[in-house]
Amino acid sequence: MSKLTKVASLVSIPVMASMLAACGGNGGSEGGASGESSGQPKVKLTMIESLSSPKRTEFLKQAIGEFEAQNPGITVELITPPLESADSKINQMFSAKQTLDVVEVRDVTVKQFVNNGYLEKLDSYAANWPDFSTLTASALTMAKDIDNTVYYIPYGIYQRQLFYRKDLFDAKGLSAPKTWEELYEVGKKLTDPAQNKYGYSFRGGSGAEQYITQIVQDYNGANVNPSDSVFNKDGSNIFSTPGAVEALELYKKIYKEISPPDSANWAFSEQVQGFTSGTTAMLIQDPDTIETVASSLEEGQWATAPLPTGPEGVSHFVLGSAGWGMTSYSEHKEEAWKLISFLSSPEQNLKFAKTSGVIPIHTTASEDEFFKTGAYAPYIQMAQEPDKYVGVKPFTNYKGYALYKQNGIEKGQAFIFGKISAQDLAKEFSDFWNKEKAQQQS
Repeated sequence: MSKLTKVASLVSIPVMASMLAACGGNGGSEGGASGESSGQPKVKLTMIESLSSPKRTEFLKQAIGEFEAQNPGITVELITPPLESADSKINQMFSAKQTLDVVEVRDVTVKQFVNNGYLEKLDSYAANWPDFSTLTASALTMAKDIDNTVYYIPYGIYQRQLFYRKDLFDAKGLSAPKTWEELYEVGKKLTDPAQNKYGYSFRGGSGAEQYITQIVQDYNGANVNPSDSVFNKDGSNIFSTPGAVEALELYKKIYKEISPPDSANWAFSEQVQGFTSGTTAMLIQDPDTIETVASSLEEGQWATAPLPTGPEGVSHFVLGSAGWGMTSYSEHKEEAWKLISFLSSPEQNLKFAKTSGVIPIHTTASEDEFFKTGAYAPYIQMAQEPDKYVGVKPFTNYKGYALYKQNGIEKGQAFIFGKISAQDLAKEFSDFWNKEKAQQQS
């Protein structure tokens, strides 16, 4: 407007009035000083991410640039807090009702956000979104994780698969195991403590409860309730069955006979380091491990395979996800949905998945060569056999879940070191979950 003021001093008042009208909100030209477009003010969306990384954030900025080019009436501000404090920042913004339209929602934060009324229900938007029909079963399950209502659109799925050192397997003429029993048998052939070589990257430290739960679920077969996966469809908990004791006995043998002794304390980074260094020949981990392994090993040194199954030929994996949700108090909900649906489209999601190391959310991804072959192929294979590879919801909704995580380390270590029996551990966890269930229902 400063330039306009200088011009106005040289012209008559009628001309000045005419110019002001031309620049005003009732008919201003696109790109005017007020930031208006086609006579309407630009809508500014504020978006925040949680699980940020430099590579991922750069991709989002590019995608937002494409969105803004296609929607000249909308601008997007992307907030990228440090990864360690991102969820705290999001909660602070929510509590203060700071301007926020699109938010990254995670499987571990969605229930809290919903309970506090922070998220908009997206069912009506999704019902009119053509791409909703191509969501995979896993993506749809996580989108409706809370009260069978869509509160966010996942941008990717996290689930585990088996990584194995193909070079070590080939040297002994071995194939990737298909069952837990085969994993143990193959692991014995790859274990030579004198050479610091072991069959498996055991995890006895932080996160140990995940692996205890997984093998016990697999030994409960098709009876596991996918919606409440620490319990079976018949109402029993997974630790109360004969299969649980059998699973725990094998779990202990896997540690004692085919894993490094110090893996009793291993967490994620030690697991992966053991695998990439050649100390261990097998690893069960999420897709975000692929990039680390690929950057550490040469092509041909490693490969991936579907998860091992239990005696009934059934395997279970905990579904993990994150995605984009809309705040309940957004003043620009239609525009916010435009952004969410754009980022969640098959085209954009495929590019995002390749960048971020997650499993894409649309069934059409199985047609892409990147996911059909190579390290991601087992995820597509498992998705195509849902009765054999069963995705289950995490049971983080129980109040005692944090204590179970701690027990997975402490009691799990007591068990593998022979201080308590498989029967005692199974009974202890069985009693624990029966009590948790009773408290939840009271």
